Amino acid sequence: MSGTTSRSSRELSCSHQTEANFLYHEPCPSCGSRDNLARYDDGHGYCFGCEHYEPSSDKHKRKERGVSLGLVEGGEIKALVKRGITEDTCAKFGYRVGKDAAGVPVHIAPYYTEDGQPIAQKLRYANKNFSCTGEMKKAMLFGQQLWRDGGKMVVITEGEIDCMTVSQLQGNKWPVVSIRNGAGGAHKCIQNSIEWLQKFDSVVLAFDMDEAGKKAIEKCVPLLSPGKVKVWNIPLKDANEMLLANREKELIDAIWSAKVYRPDGIICASDTWELVTKEEANACVPYPWVGLNAMYDGLRLREIVTFCAGSGIGKSAITRELTAHLINLGETVGVIALEESVKKSVMGLMSIFCNRPLHKRDVRKLVSDVDFKAAWEKLKDKAFFYDHWGSTDSENLLNKIRYMVHGCGCRWIVLDHLSIVVSGQAEGEERRLIDNTMTALRVLVEELNVGMLLVSHLKRPEGKGHEEGAQTSLAQLRGSAAIGQLSDAVIGAERNQQDKLYSHITTLRGLKNRFAGETGIAGYLSYSKDTGRLIELNDCPFEDESEGGESDKSGE
Repeated sequence: MSGTTSRSSRELSCSHQTEANFLYHEPCPSCGSRDNLARYDDGHGYCFGCEHYEPSSDKHKRKERGVSLGLVEGGEIKALVKRGITEDTCAKFGYRVGKDAAGVPVHIAPYYTEDGQPIAQKLRYANKNFSCTGEMKKAMLFGQQLWRDGGKMVVITEGEIDCMTVSQLQGNKWPVVSIRNGAGGAHKCIQNSIEWLQKFDSVVLAFDMDEAGKKAIEKCVPLLSPGKVKVWNIPLKDANEMLLANREKELIDAIWSAKVYRPDGIICASDTWELVTKEEANACVPYPWVGLNAMYDGLRLREIVTFCAGSGIGKSAITRELTAHLINLGETVGVIALEESVKKSVMGLMSIFCNRPLHKRDVRKLVSDVDFKAAWEKLKDKAFFYDHWGSTDSENLLNKIRYMVHGCGCRWIVLDHLSIVVSGQAEGEERRLIDNTMTALRVLVEELNVGMLLVSHLKRPEGKGHEEGAQTSLAQLRGSAAIGQLSDAVIGAERNQQDKLYSHITTLRGLKNRFAGETGIAGYLSYSKDTGRLIELNDCPFEDESEGGESDKSGE
């Protein structure tokens, strides 16, 4: 073969006589190998595949090129013991340990052009600082020169050490490359090598498991064909940490089991079998009243149920009954009652457990201390209250709800009432704030997997007012249409406070029912002055049913 000789006679003789130092591997112009030609600092090269030899007469040309690029010469290929990287792996990638122009020890990671010529270097210092030499903008991905075009899979890491780690654990046989400048430059780096990457069946993004890595993935995925990009998931920060923790098998599994990336919220139907077959324990609890159960089929987590009525109709009494009912079922409830003190909230629940209106002084005397304490014992570990009077900003409110859920174990939140959260604002501002608050609450119940009972006021209708038994409707929700739009269920309470016969009767009207669709009259509750309780009636109590509102079974 022209220009070649045996390794024993020429290559070893030349290296010995000149005491040349190995620099890096590069493509062989004779056999086309990507990395079999070794280049030495005196300029000569030797291919260990086809034995092609390039004499040192080329050294001046190569040295001039290296000097013009500012590349660091010399250095030694050796194992990176602290990183668990072997000498063979470093030789594969041409990764050297040497000194920069100022004589400071550095690690030298070589970068190449598409035609296999050295173009830049990344220098890594002991203090984890980095600098670059040459023309890094013209460089390919780190290690790209080693692999053929296309194949089953290529892995992209966030740094050279991680790249060599992944390659080493796969016997340095599977394509692994690294971006040049960390997560911040990943998008542009991958964009420059997009044609080469597109030739692979799949591209695994093995970026660091931190916020910067996640953001980089979101920016890089759209660059490649849909379904081509896969993303790994490992328990530690990066590949080298996994290696040093002796978790090599987990790392390899993470690469080969990496899943096709989909943006948040996009779920393939093939991944939903467990979702539709798994019963969620205690995800639904019954209402205490037959009528509401028949129409709404219970209360569910991740839903907002809004109760609305005119002033003084009894919205708080209804939610208080529901709170006590949940506690009796063993549920933990967070109570945010913005129009009453904590004492009043606690006494209201104890009244239900005692079946007596304890706020009345003469009634309290009739309840023994034992029964009084027993009522308190029922709620002491099952209810948490927000000690605040009046309006509060919505962000603070959301934080309190989060704490009630994460810190106190609440699965249900009672918020009474929404309007006071944004009270004192101008009309236009109030509407905007209610929109924002309802949107935040909608997101929060999904995020925290909680159920919410929400109280909202109504606008005064034309003509007969709600205190005179006017029928409720979604259009009357005060402040914003978002209340009705973002609630899963809306239940109106209607009562004629002036009616001599029926002033104690409350009609429950389903105004919205996202779960089942049925709306209309959902039952009647009678208030007992003796017990302070709301008791469900089996039949319509009105002589003329229209007094309680016409029955409506239309859908949402």
